Amino acid sequence: MSFVGRSDDERRAMLERIGASKIEELWGAIPEAFRVPGALPLPAPMAEYEIARRMEQLAGENADATRYACFLGAGIYDHFVPSALRAITGRSEFATAYTPYQPEVAQGTLQVIFEYQSMIRELTGMEVANASMYDGATAAAEAAHLAAGATGRRRVIVSAGLHPHARRVLATYASAGNFDLEVLPLEGGRTPAAAVARSAGDGSGAGLAALLWAQPNFEGVVEDGRALTEAAHAAGAYSVASADPVALAVLSPPGDDGADVVVGEGQPLGVSMSYGGPLVGFFAIRKKDVRRLPGRLAGLTVDLDGKKGYVLTLQTREQHIRRERATSNICTNQGLMALANTIHLALLGAEGMREVGLQCLERAHYLAERIAAVPGVTLAHGAAPFFREFVVRLPGSAERFVHAALGSRILAGVPLSRFDADRPGDLLVAATEKRSKEEMDRYVEALARWARAGRPAPEEAVCPS
Repeated sequence: MSFVGRSDDERRAMLERIGASKIEELWGAIPEAFRVPGALPLPAPMAEYEIARRMEQLAGENADATRYACFLGAGIYDHFVPSALRAITGRSEFATAYTPYQPEVAQGTLQVIFEYQSMIRELTGMEVANASMYDGATAAAEAAHLAAGATGRRRVIVSAGLHPHARRVLATYASAGNFDLEVLPLEGGRTPAAAVARSAGDGSGAGLAALLWAQPNFEGVVEDGRALTEAAHAAGAYSVASADPVALAVLSPPGDDGADVVVGEGQPLGVSMSYGGPLVGFFAIRKKDVRRLPGRLAGLTVDLDGKKGYVLTLQTREQHIRRERATSNICTNQGLMALANTIHLALLGAEGMREVGLQCLERAHYLAERIAAVPGVTLAHGAAPFFREFVVRLPGSAERFVHAALGSRILAGVPLSRFDADRPGDLLVAATEKRSKEEMDRYVEALARWARAGRPAPEEAVCPS
């Protein structure tokens, strides 16, 4: 709503109408201790063009990914978003009802959902996909809930290679009492399948309901999905993979490795970083579990005249069926973000997605090889296979290097001390298809200078959060 200033006469008329003599009476209920004495310390009024110039100056002080070389990852990635995507998402065909309950007025939305489901199913190697979820973390938690319900068991093992934020969401869900959560440490940067087998057969507590693992994992390492799935199945448990959609264009999808559920975060598919949100989760399963699928499912049918049409075919949410029979309390899908995913996948196609994946792979390995040649710097997981990001072990504080790199207009990565205080020198570095050779070489030069200097960054540097 636009704001239109009021004249003094209009203010007096409004105060008289409500029986107040002055405007200060309107906040009389606020204790004096919480009031700002006198006038607010605001600058003098400025013209509109002066305000615009000042806001541009303030924005220019940010270290953003449009002006800095961005090597941030850890779940949110700086991938290229085609300009056609924004134009298509704004078309009127997709500006339909919030929830497409009435198919006669929501065919655009329903068709997109159907196409989205089909693309996610193909990308993950699974049989059924739903109409998206809030984000990858809640999708992982819903997968644990599904496995516990399907097996009648409570124990859920989650690999330490799953994103720390996703593990915190899982812990929140577990606190409701539907399942018990156990974290399995990594060995050499990977989830040990042998440890899964030992844990499943150690006789402690109830049987195993699910193993949750990531592909690639949080530290960028590619997991042996087939071995992990076989270990889970040997224990009668579900194998649940949290997969990166860009990696799936070049790696064997978890569905091909036998996984029972594949979830993940769709942000890399046409969704900008946008300060960390909004996000969109995908969720794919085998047909045998379709009645346990959270959220909603769109399907293709024909009308009385034999014309093709799209409808909602399954909604196992507590809004639609008896609460005790509902499989989820997820109340919506991320429709706009799922639309962006669909358009992005359609614009790139299978070959385009594979090209993006290969470029990420090649750039990350080029950068890692050059970084490993810097004296005092090593790759934390040695020769372990990785996809788009990797962990660098520095001779000093990773936080300090991140500060120092700002001087070279570089967003150097995510210090793992933010997730584990015992890893102050470990830095998670990502390289997408957008990173040029010049930017990567500049990164290595900045790192080499910092490693030689062996001193902290200037105190005035500000680390981006």
